[in-house]
Amino acid sequence: MDAVYAMAHALHRMHRELCYGYPGLCPRMASIDGKELLSHIRAVSFNGSAGTPVVFNENGDAPGRYDIFQYQITNRSTAEYRVIGSWTNKLHLKVEAMRWKSGDPSLPPSVCSIPCRAGERKKVVKGVPCCWHCERCEGYHYQASEFTCELCPYEMRPDVNRTGCVPIPIIKLEWHSPWAVVPVFISMLGIIATSFVIVTFVRYNDTPIVRASGREMSYVLLTGIFLCYAITFLMIATPDVGVCSFRRIFLGLGMCFSYAALLTKTNRIHRIFEQGKKSVTAPRFISPASQLVITFSLISVQLLGVFVWFAVDPPHTVVDYGEQRTQDPLSARGVLKCDISDLSLICSLGYSILLMVTCTVYAIKTRGVPETFNEAKPIGFTMYTTCIIWLAFIPIFFGTSQSAERMYIQTTTLTISLSLSASVSLGMLYMPKVYVILFHPEQNVPKRKRSFKAIVTAATMSGKLSQKGGDRPNGEVKTELCESMETNSDFIN
Repeated sequence: MDAVYAMAHALHRMHRELCYGYPGLCPRMASIDGKELLSHIRAVSFNGSAGTPVVFNENGDAPGRYDIFQYQITNRSTAEYRVIGSWTNKLHLKVEAMRWKSGDPSLPPSVCSIPCRAGERKKVVKGVPCCWHCERCEGYHYQASEFTCELCPYEMRPDVNRTGCVPIPIIKLEWHSPWAVVPVFISMLGIIATSFVIVTFVRYNDTPIVRASGREMSYVLLTGIFLCYAITFLMIATPDVGVCSFRRIFLGLGMCFSYAALLTKTNRIHRIFEQGKKSVTAPRFISPASQLVITFSLISVQLLGVFVWFAVDPPHTVVDYGEQRTQDPLSARGVLKCDISDLSLICSLGYSILLMVTCTVYAIKTRGVPETFNEAKPIGFTMYTTCIIWLAFIPIFFGTSQSAERMYIQTTTLTISLSLSASVSLGMLYMPKVYVILFHPEQNVPKRKRSFKAIVTAATMSGKLSQKGGDRPNGEVKTELCESMETNSDFIN
């Protein structure tokens, strides 16, 4: 209806302007076109059928008049449309009457996509360039641009906002760490005990027990025990070229000193009793000087291997970023350590372990020697216990190679194993002697000198008794042998 009235008002106005009171269509209106009529239509203004004005704007559009509804769920849990505003030339909105699904009275953002936060990249929705999804840069990636994430360099990690990269913190084994406190405490006790034994032996250097134990070899063995304890401090010290060099030298040297001396001792005992079964001629190289030459020859092999290692691969430090490269970059750490692989470490200890195994074999061979005759049995017990310690060390050391606590566990395990093996040697071989020297000096007196002929007799009788002992209790065989040697009960010099 308003459209018809608008056309009528436009024609009336046009007739009045073009025909000037001429009744009917004048010649001027007979040739008009639609554009001229449209200009008159846009200029009309009257009250329409609803009592509201009918006008057109510059674009030829009628003014909008709208009621704005929102689909709401009322308290009765029924959904219906409710008027929340209107539009008549401008917006009239009742915000307090609006309801949202979440129950939050604040207005939801009227955008396709909200801006991404720091550390998030925009992933554009295909076909809708104005809309995107925000994706967080994960792992060791950082936000390189508005649309891309890139991986940080290997020695770096993303910062808190993931807008850049920062260096990964570098750590090392600290002295106050529980992983270091326990080995250091054990080593300090061991060093004190070893120093006490050395001082005691030096103080009573000319007493029979010290002479009978082989003074020269005893001091070599005590030096090895001392080095086994002292290496703990090098393993925990802050790595640098000097510390790494000393680690290579002394890591296997303490064990080498100990087991080279013990191997020389057990080999000497074995050769003496084997020779005694054959003839009354003493075997060669059983003097203290010969024993020292043999011992230091064995030790020189270890030192030669270390010097070759120095020439092939000079010592230096590295920062291992892979050992504690966790999934969470904030927990990642670089470990400062000497450039010594697990294989190189085992090779460094390998020669000492070979000496240890060989010494154990000789200890087994000399297990039948009378206990009143020498210290073969204490050496045997020492080697059996030491083998058990190192058999336990190997699976722990290599079983933790993939652990995030690898540096702590392996260093602690290695140092404690070295200290325990040194403690076994110190406790079984020297503490009984120190006890006699200090608390039972009446037993530390010279006894009759044994000739090599007496040794031959003991070796021959030991063989015969072991043959006869097949159907006799071990205690009887042992008693008979000991009684036969009562007059010759002294240590082998």
